[in-house]
Amino acid sequence: MRLLLVEDDPKLGPQLQKDLQNRGYAVDLTASGEEAEFMGAEVPYGIIILDLGLPDRSGIEVLKAWRRENMTVPVLILTARDSWQEKVEGFQAGADDYLAKPFHFEELVERLGALIRRASGLASRTLEAEGFVLDQDNQAVVLADGSSHVLTGTEYRLLHYLMLNPGKILSKTTLTEHVYEFDADKDSNVIEVYIRRLRRILPDGLIRTLRGQGYIFGGGGR
Repeated sequence: MRLLLVEDDPKLGPQLQKDLQNRGYAVDLTASGEEAEFMGAEVPYGIIILDLGLPDRSGIEVLKAWRRENMTVPVLILTARDSWQEKVEGFQAGADDYLAKPFHFEELVERLGALIRRASGLASRTLEAEGFVLDQDNQAVVLADGSSHVLTGTEYRLLHYLMLNPGKILSKTTLTEHVYEFDADKDSNVIEVYIRRLRRILPDGLIRTLRGQGYIFGGGGR
């Protein structure tokens, strides 16, 4: 899952980026409201964390601009201020959730997961398909026989995104945009390599190829 982190605190921003990357997110970080508004409109993020107290443009203004453009990506607001009036203003601007600083990182992770599940129409915290479960805490695949296969960061993000979009045709370009950060090597042909790796682990037929179109996650032949 690709995430936009908008945070101008020079210590908190990079630390959150690192911690979220360790939890399987591809994280783009910016400290600028103006840059965030552009990035959010141009990149298909799965979720956004938005600080309100930005130096050049307020987070509320950025959020309103996104919603005027009919952006439906879930947005979790961070702020050092915890007044109920500001919370109401944030929700009225289009926020999906709100977390006041200081906060526990584990709570942030759980709130992000809940927003992503809600946006994907999922009720359960557990992602599973026929024959396996995706262990999100350990970034591993657990098969029906109980065996566990730890995934690389890219493998985990790719499989997580496929499982959130079952039955949809996903092109290599789409997968690349959701799996890699801005500064990563975005050769879409590498996606084929990771698909092959996942197929060696997963039950047969769960990831199908549509020649010239992309991939579908779900039952059936390859």
